[in-house]
Amino acid sequence: MGRKYTFHDHSKLYFVTFTVINWIDAFIRDEYRNIIYRSIAYCQQNKNMEVYAYCIMTSHIHMIIGTETSNLSDIVRDFKSYTSRQIRLELEKSSTESRKEWMLWMFKRAGIKNERNIDFQFWQQHNHPIELNTLEKTQQRLNYIHENPVEAGFVEKAEDWLHSSAADYLGIRKGNIELIYLG
Repeated sequence: MGRKYTFHDHSKLYFVTFTVINWIDAFIRDEYRNIIYRSIAYCQQNKNMEVYAYCIMTSHIHMIIGTETSNLSDIVRDFKSYTSRQIRLELEKSSTESRKEWMLWMFKRAGIKNERNIDFQFWQQHNHPIELNTLEKTQQRLNYIHENPVEAGFVEKAEDWLHSSAADYLGIRKGNIELIYLG
């Protein structure tokens, strides 16, 4: 991958996207979403990750993140590695997941095909980090994150999506993630 999509300056804010392989709708289930929430909280408390905005969609996550003291590449790597392992464990032990065999097969197949993995891949390799170096770019990405569920047809108003920071920014309700507000 070219240097265009890397964390160049770890003191800047970045827009990142984490996508499940084959756009599998894993995050329609609370069990998997809760792993994401707990892992984000852990990264905030223990790895100095700052979260400015987020939206957990059914198959991907958008965030604006930063850090003052850590390496964003390391944080993202650890986040993806940990959540992948935890979601795999949750999926393997599930007695209620109707898509269990299919999902395990898809994740194992992707892992075997990718030389960077041994036998399992949950996330697509890239995060597509985009440095938010202007106010205009930051506002555009913030709007994109919050409008994503509206554009997908899941809700009519961004603040109605429960797994997003849109309602936080409007002062309607506190979401599941501690935020540092932009502007």
